Amino acid sequence: MAALGNITYYADDPSALSHFWADVFGYPHTDWEEPLRSQLLGAGLTEADLATRAVAEDPTGKGPRLFFHHADRAKSGRSRIHLDVSVAHDGEGSHRERLEAEKVRLVALGATMVRLIDQQWGPWPDVYYQMRDPEGNEFCLQ
Repeated sequence: MAALGNITYYADDPSALSHFWADVFGYPHTDWEEPLRSQLLGAGLTEADLATRAVAEDPTGKGPRLFFHHADRAKSGRSRIHLDVSVAHDGEGSHRERLEAEKVRLVALGATMVRLIDQQWGPWPDVYYQMRDPEGNEFCLQ
């Protein structure tokens, strides 16, 4: 049976985008620190190679691992896939209040709010923000 590996993004600035997403999920910034840096350089990679890739990963291994690879051209059009980011259920206040607070936090990190969706999907309320990360990749905050 297969398992999810990386969720990979092409990025203009892999390191900066990895820092944004690490901050979204509360992961530490990973900048090819020692001893990994020495291992990669010892395996034949160069500093220029390391500058073209970055990672944001949960140190506990529970959350998704995001991998960022330098893009060879500018992003054009909408992505065919995006992440849905859920607000914590353990916070204070209503879901709507936690959603609004998290939107404010993500905008402060560099995200852009596109629009609020507030609709019914059958019997369920469907409330979320369509957003973009600092490089324009779409994601939803629900």
